[in-house]
Amino acid sequence: MPSIEIYISPLCGYCFRAKKLLAGKGVEFNEINVFGDAQMHEEMAQRAGGDRKVPQIFIDGEHIGGSDELAALEDSGRLDELLRVGA
Repeated sequence: MPSIEIYISPLCGYCFRAKKLLAGKGVEFNEINVFGDAQMHEEMAQRAGGDRKVPQIFIDGEHIGGSDELAALEDSGRLDELLRVGA
């Protein structure tokens, strides 16, 4: 299984959508809550190439992007490959 990190904030609809998609794939992921934590939010932004919006998703250390990018990977069929689902 790949290592999946998702930087989130509570009550974020896009975060919920991304987590729901990942959970539906049956993969485990580490949620990192950046709400109210300026240092963690800055770490996220640095890792995400300056993007400060949540969610920010990383699979095996590779920056995937946010919820829209995750959904695009799913639509293209590439997400299962990255997650090694069914492998």
